[in-house]
Amino acid sequence: MTDSANVLAEGDSHFPPGIHSFDFADWFSGLSETALAHMFTTITFGVWLSVAVLIVFFLWANRKPQIVPTKRQWMAESAYGFIRNTVAIDLMGKKTGVRFAPYLATLFLFILIMNFWAIVPGIQVSPNAHIAFPLMLGVLSWVIYNFVGIKQHGFVKYMKITCVPPGAPWFIYPLLVPIEFLQNIILRPVTLALRLFANMFAGHLILLVFILGGFELLNSGNLLIQGLSVFSFAMGIGMTFFELIVILLQAYVFTLLTGMYIQGSLADEH
Repeated sequence: MTDSANVLAEGDSHFPPGIHSFDFADWFSGLSETALAHMFTTITFGVWLSVAVLIVFFLWANRKPQIVPTKRQWMAESAYGFIRNTVAIDLMGKKTGVRFAPYLATLFLFILIMNFWAIVPGIQVSPNAHIAFPLMLGVLSWVIYNFVGIKQHGFVKYMKITCVPPGAPWFIYPLLVPIEFLQNIILRPVTLALRLFANMFAGHLILLVFILGGFELLNSGNLLIQGLSVFSFAMGIGMTFFELIVILLQAYVFTLLTGMYIQGSLADEH
C-alpha cells in the first residue's frame, strides 16, 4: 500500500505538494487497469494537443488562400516566414534554405506549442520537461542532417569532412578525430535534447515551488504565514512571465542549431 493510501486510511485527506500535483494520470481513474489510462497523462495530453493545434491552425489558416492574405493566412505565413528567413535562408542560402524551411518551421512551432503548456494554468508542465520527447526530436534532427550529408558527399567523404579538422597536423589526428567524431556524430542529439529538457524541467520546478508553496502557506493556520503566501504567488506570476521568454528562446535555439547542423553537413568543409 502506498503512503497516500495509508494517509487516507487514517482519515487525513491532505497531502504535501509534489511533482504529482501537475499529473493528470487519474483523469481516467475508472480505466486505471487499461492501456488507455496510461495514454492520457499530462505529458501525453500536451503532446497530442500540440499536434492537433498545429494541424488545425494551418488547415484553418489556408482553407481559402488568397493573393492578398487574410488575417489568418497572414498569421500562418508569418510564422513560417520567420523561420524560413531568419534560420533556413540565412544559414543555407535561398535555394537550399527553402528546401529545409518546412521541417525547421514545423520543428519550431511544435516545440513552441509544447513549451507553452508550461505556463497554462491547470497544466503548467511542458512535455519537453520529460526527457523522452526532446530526445526524440534531437534524434530526428540527427537522422536528417546525417542523411543529407551522406547523400551530398557520400559516406566516406562525409565522415572525413565531419571528423577530420582541415589544416590540423597529421600527428594529432589520433587525438582530434575521436574527439570530433564524439562531438559531431554522437553527442549532438544528446546536447540538443538536454538543453531543451533542462530549461523546461527547471522552469517547471520553479513554478511548482512558488505556486504550490503559496497554497501551502495559504492553508496554514497562522495569519502571518498566510500573508506570506502573497509573495509566493507574486513570485510565481513573475516567474511565469520569465518562463514565457524561455519558451520562445528554447524553441528558437533548438531550431537554429538544427539548421546549423544541416548547413554544416552540406558544406564542403567545416
